[in-house]
Amino acid sequence: MPTRDDVIWFKTQFQPQIEAAIAGTPLTVDFIAAIACQETGSIWPGLRRQGLPVELVLALCVGDTLDADRGRRAFPTTKADLVARDRGDEMFALAHQSLIGMAAHVPGYAGVAKRPDKFCHGFGIFQRDLQFFLTDPDYFLDGDWAHFDKALAQCLGELERAIVKLGFSGRETLTDAELAAVGIAYNTGGFRASKGLKQGHFDGTRFYGEAIFEFLRLAHTAAVPGTAPAIEVPPAGQATIALPTPVTAEGPAMRVATRQGMLRLRREPRISTPPQANVVAHLPDGQPVRALTGKLVNGFIELETSLAGALLRGFASKDFLVADAVAAPIEVVTPAVVPPKRGIVAVTMPRRAGSVTRRRDLANAHSLNEAGQPGRRGTSAAELREDIARIITWLAVDNVNHLRYRPRSGLTFCNIYAHDFCSLAGVYLPRVWWSSRALLRMAAGETVEPRIGDTIGEVRANDLFRWLRDFGPDFGWRQTGTLSKLQDEANQGAIGLIVARRKEDGRSGHIVAVVPEDDVQRARRNAAGEVTAPVQSQAGTTNFQRGVGRTGWWNGEQFAESAFWLHA
Repeated sequence: MPTRDDVIWFKTQFQPQIEAAIAGTPLTVDFIAAIACQETGSIWPGLRRQGLPVELVLALCVGDTLDADRGRRAFPTTKADLVARDRGDEMFALAHQSLIGMAAHVPGYAGVAKRPDKFCHGFGIFQRDLQFFLTDPDYFLDGDWAHFDKALAQCLGELERAIVKLGFSGRETLTDAELAAVGIAYNTGGFRASKGLKQGHFDGTRFYGEAIFEFLRLAHTAAVPGTAPAIEVPPAGQATIALPTPVTAEGPAMRVATRQGMLRLRREPRISTPPQANVVAHLPDGQPVRALTGKLVNGFIELETSLAGALLRGFASKDFLVADAVAAPIEVVTPAVVPPKRGIVAVTMPRRAGSVTRRRDLANAHSLNEAGQPGRRGTSAAELREDIARIITWLAVDNVNHLRYRPRSGLTFCNIYAHDFCSLAGVYLPRVWWSSRALLRMAAGETVEPRIGDTIGEVRANDLFRWLRDFGPDFGWRQTGTLSKLQDEANQGAIGLIVARRKEDGRSGHIVAVVPEDDVQRARRNAAGEVTAPVQSQAGTTNFQRGVGRTGWWNGEQFAESAFWLHA
């Protein structure tokens, strides 16, 4: 598996050539690095660590020895299939000798290299398949694949065809998810948006699309010496997540002016039935926004804004928008890397020495402190996903013996489960929080002792909605604008939440964790590939470890507002 140091080596060697070759396309150096990591990442990292010259590393980038007996269907399926073609005997000799040469440096191929009928089907750092020998034999027989510029040109030709096929022609930039879709089309020749990234070659652990996405994120943290990476390397136990997306709309600058409540931002330029059904966000009074064009559609204006780090796009009624004299850039909130150590700091419920709070006990204001609790300590997306899976399994929210989460007497405990999930994942989401009076004293520089019923009180789902809005960014949280982004980041091992505030404060709001997809539970997507129901884990009226739940529950008429939150 390639490491960050391997990607730095790749960029150091080839970045200038790549930049020149991709000019005028939406492709990136990081994406090309991701393709190289996925295609031959089991070969060139080990070769470069052996100190081999770059030219030899490239010449040894061959692989894929599977024949028809192991599932290969494309030409050539066997040695006999290859040598039966014009100049096929030359190609076999080269492909077999290439396998022997590579296996001398990559022990995993030593056994197969001893078999006289075995040969490589993939050539070059981007693994052009031998099926193209039928139409372009000189590329293989002349060794073009061993030269980076020629291998890159072939790769870019395939990628540009994929861009056209996916309808991305003319785009200046693509998101990581869109680039991963291009990678899938590069691998398979097509892409089905409704299947997300679980497409392409499956290696027994992950699909090609998932691997490309993860390698892209790795590449974002790797930079050639003297430059800064696009994303800083996260500490162990945290995920590499995308930076907040800035507003790019260039239409008229405006502000929300309701004077009576929040403004609904809608998916389409119409009021839905029921009214909340097509709402994508609620904008506070005074929120700066930028129109895309300023053109009216059914009395609505399409606009963009950034709220608590989330890029939001939708339609808002013109009746609640006013022109903004100052067309200043809209601030993008970036969450704190570490929580505050002084001032308004995290708080937990004090406990008596030696006391233990267990899952099997009835819910209270204390956090869990059982022996053997799992945590989130991984340094890769795969490790973080495994950590989260262990946390979900250990909490076992659906175990009837875990009274902490079991609904009773009309009470449900979504807030406590969300707190426990986040706490084990190393993320602060309060079970208790400071009183208003205590916050004022702390803001004035006083040290305040936590005392239940005096300086601290329990928080419920409605309170958590307000806490995330008011204090979340100080503790590493930020909003994200779409369920697709929320699920993508959860799949990388990040912590995701959906939280909805009830209109009536005396009634329960709801909060759920958004967790990684696996082979059993996958997010629900529409035909365009947009996530409509992510994989969730919750306590509530019904407790479940993983499921997609009811689509759009957060837009229910009982809720005043809802939001999607992320933490690395």
